[in-house]
Amino acid sequence: MSLPAFLTDPVWLGLMAVLLLFVFFGYLLVRRTLLGLRDGYRDGQRRN
Repeated sequence: MSLPAFLTDPVWLGLMAVLLLFVFFGYLLVRRTLLGLRDGYRDGQRRN
C-alpha cells in the first residue's frame, strides 16, 4: 500500500503549505478587521 504520487511530490506539498498559510493568515486579517470595526462602532455609539 503506497501513497499517491502527489503526496510525495515536494513541490505540490510546498504549494499546499503556502496556500494553507495564506488562508489562515487571511482569516486572521479579516477577523481582526471585523473586530476592530465592531469596537469602533461601539465606541462611536457611546460618545453620542
